[in-house]
Amino acid sequence: MTTAKPAAAPSAETSAVPSAATSEAFWNDADRHLVRYGSAFTREIIESAEGSFVTTAEGRRILDFTSGQMSAILGHSHPRIVETVQRQVASLDHLYSGMLSRPVVDLARRLAGTLPDPLEKALLLTTGAESNEAAVRMAKLVTGKHEIVSFARSWHGMTQAAASATYSAGRKGYGPGAPGNFAIPAPNPYRPDFTHADGSLDWRRQLDFGFDLIDAQSTGSLAACLVEPILSSGGIIEPPPGYFAALRDKCRERGMLLILDEAQTGLCRTGTWYAFERDGVVPDILTLSKTLGAGLPLAAVITSAEIEERAYARDFLFFTTHVADPLVAAVGNTVLDVLTEERLDERARTLGEFLRKGLTEIAERHPVVGDVRGRGLLVGLELVSDRETKQGSDELGARVTERCLALGLHMNIVQLPGMGGVLRIAPPLTATEEELALGLSILDEAIAGG
Repeated sequence: MTTAKPAAAPSAETSAVPSAATSEAFWNDADRHLVRYGSAFTREIIESAEGSFVTTAEGRRILDFTSGQMSAILGHSHPRIVETVQRQVASLDHLYSGMLSRPVVDLARRLAGTLPDPLEKALLLTTGAESNEAAVRMAKLVTGKHEIVSFARSWHGMTQAAASATYSAGRKGYGPGAPGNFAIPAPNPYRPDFTHADGSLDWRRQLDFGFDLIDAQSTGSLAACLVEPILSSGGIIEPPPGYFAALRDKCRERGMLLILDEAQTGLCRTGTWYAFERDGVVPDILTLSKTLGAGLPLAAVITSAEIEERAYARDFLFFTTHVADPLVAAVGNTVLDVLTEERLDERARTLGEFLRKGLTEIAERHPVVGDVRGRGLLVGLELVSDRETKQGSDELGARVTERCLALGLHMNIVQLPGMGGVLRIAPPLTATEEELALGLSILDEAIAGG
């Protein structure tokens, strides 16, 4: 029989500015006791965050150009969010999953009010992976089919159905994914695979080719297409105008549902409430997550009354521990309040133009910048070792990212085979022009010294 270890003594680190010894103890504990789940941990102890900045244990302020994990669209510790959490947690935080509360119904109604018809039925969950899992499960049930199509550079989450539809990373070594998952090429105008005579991306021919391959592989059980309006982890790849209308038509021809994953693009980040508005295409199912909770775990699946009725008639089951939790639903309502009252869709467009102009000027000064792309406050800057060949350099991207952090700017870099290093820039919608200018200045210096 084993005996449990005695509880560890509480940390002795109580000073606002810890000594080197206590910092060393922190990293010793982290290295000994934490499972590593992705890239290496940033070797900074973060003590607090407010607005566009995080503060380290040593008191160093770092400008956050990633909004946490691309989620904190209102910045860190927004006073309205803090007040909502304090108020709601004191009265009603969690319930039996079959019970309902006012914040949940209010948020479902209000989300429907931000969306075009026929999207009006919402399921409130926790993470992006969970919302995509539920959406795929619903699509399979209502169509009676099981095959799912996604972009070859997609990221939809780390649970089974979501991971099976994720092609940008994490596919090796885990055994078979869900059966019937297929990839189509991501339409990347900077690195076109199918081209017109002038070298520009021929996305129609690429899309036709992709679905010719899908049709050849399908067993006749195509259920849905799950895609991001802008592929973020794929390198901020924005499909050209007209692409999604053509993709919707491909789905309709095959009896498939179109699921749009707006985890990072939804709720004003791209300059409109939803990225799909640019294309005039309404998905059959919409998933939201990161931005909906502004940093707290809140996600949603939104669909039509017709699809919801068909799912219900077939005994749709997605009964989870934190479905329809009141605490995070109350936060979601506050997020909608702030987005509406402060017109953050307009602000994202204005700040996005400012950011894009600054990045374009950086590109003019530094030949290692191959491309600047994106929309609103979701922008990518791709670093290359040669502009003519578009040859990427993982080493350059890593050096620039490390240099940015040393200078006080946190950046996120995407490094995928066949691409250069793409810096994903997604500051809070509440950032100021002065903060964006500071970030641009640091980035400029980091690239010059890279």
